[in-house]
Amino acid sequence: MFRKGLIGKKLGMTQIFEDGVRIPVTVVELGPNTIVQKKLPEGKDGYGAIQIGFGEKEHRKVNKAMTGHFNRADVKPVRELCEIRVPDDAKLAEYEVGQEIKADIFAAGDWVDITGTSIGKGFAGVMKRHNMKGSKQATHGTHEVFRHGGSIGMRSTPGRVMRGKRMPGHMGNKRVTTQNLRVVKVDLENNLVLIRGAVPGPKNGTVVVRDAVKKLGKALKAAAKQ
Repeated sequence: MFRKGLIGKKLGMTQIFEDGVRIPVTVVELGPNTIVQKKLPEGKDGYGAIQIGFGEKEHRKVNKAMTGHFNRADVKPVRELCEIRVPDDAKLAEYEVGQEIKADIFAAGDWVDITGTSIGKGFAGVMKRHNMKGSKQATHGTHEVFRHGGSIGMRSTPGRVMRGKRMPGHMGNKRVTTQNLRVVKVDLENNLVLIRGAVPGPKNGTVVVRDAVKKLGKALKAAAKQ
């Protein structure tokens, strides 16, 4: 299943109006992306994919290994790289190294999944981090444990804290994917895409926009039944 995708930058949120209805949207600068590498199933990699790049990067900030990588492709150094799997040989033949991919691969009404790094919140307790209710009631002599996590394990069996136990710790700053967001508008002239709803990450954060895997899977199943 081929899912087209692009690397972009989240610019922030705003609102637009359609037929008098206010729609909250996130503005994403999407592309243009440059194809830096093409992998072939019959090659040493053993699968079909394209590596795309986004954003300019100064030559002096690129190490020797990546300089050689960009020189082989005869493209300018880029700030972000991402690999898009292309299992379809016919579709893979449409792409060439050095080719630019723009935001027009998406259109208004498309459903997309967006991956980014969530905003870091620092150290947080269990109530903020995991939405826990709280360990004890706030009366009858409760002292300094209003927001504590309470018991975290058993004494005899298994006699340890189980792996994955929800506890206080660093909140945010993780790779997050928000699924099934709808593209409202595509401004190809300015490489902007307006997407309904919130997108992971801070302003100017890097995001990857791809076809919605669940919507695409349903469409393929429906087509196979016909």
